[in-house]
Amino acid sequence: IKGGAIHITAQDGLRPARIYFDQRTVGGTINVMLAAVRIPGQTVIENANKEPHIVDLANFLNAMGANITGAGTDVIKIRGVRRLHGGIYSIIPDQIEAGTFMAAVAATGGEIIIRNIPKHLECISTKYEEMGVEVVDLDDSILVRRKGPLRRANVKTVPYPGFPTDMNSQTAVLMCLAQGTSIMTESVFQDRFRYVDELRRMGARAQVDGQIAVFEGVENLTGAPVQACDLRAGAALIIAGLAAQGVTEIGCIEHIERGYDSLIAKFNGLGAGICLVEDEVEAEMLANA
Repeated sequence: IKGGAIHITAQDGLRPARIYFDQRTVGGTINVMLAAVRIPGQTVIENANKEPHIVDLANFLNAMGANITGAGTDVIKIRGVRRLHGGIYSIIPDQIEAGTFMAAVAATGGEIIIRNIPKHLECISTKYEEMGVEVVDLDDSILVRRKGPLRRANVKTVPYPGFPTDMNSQTAVLMCLAQGTSIMTESVFQDRFRYVDELRRMGARAQVDGQIAVFEGVENLTGAPVQACDLRAGAALIIAGLAAQGVTEIGCIEHIERGYDSLIAKFNGLGAGICLVEDEVEAEMLANA
């Protein structure tokens, strides 16, 4: 570790290996696949992650000349090739982006049609229907709308095909507004609940104990200055701001911008009032407008 950065060197070159993950990991599976794709010999990943975008990455690399089998199962085998070539590939739709818009509609009580939907939304839509959100399948799109007040729910994040950790914070906003007591259990990402303090600034009633957060529903959230501590927390704060009374100012938005394409423009196209500001003076002027 030098100057706060980690430097890694394979002094004798990389070699194939048999790797077992004690806990399924998206990033770990992806990085081993990428590292092994041009290492001579066969690398085997056991207890591999099964997320749809793991399968998509394998398909993408195979389209460029890689030799990867087993993606989507517990065991992925990568036989290294000498080189990759160019190609044309269409990436699958993003399940978390679709889920983020579903959460926004559920929190604000609006209605939306989401087109070009991914085929892996059941884990999200089933839980949201339990909370009082209507999700109607329209073949290549879905209609999402909230009918009546949100209902309490218990959610535990687990690797695919279970409820995704990347929908934890967005769903927590719904729990803040739902009737009764809701419980969110996080079993994937260790520091996921850092956003809870920011929601408390907006009037949420929530307590965190390790990897469990308990939310007591409130009638309304209130706008406040908050900070996006990570990508999904930032998306959740946007949703909370849309549902809250008054103006919400969100800092550290670089976390949000790195993970969503034109998110602010898409929300504004749905009737939101979101604008980017360059400095505190401009933010204060907008807040008092």
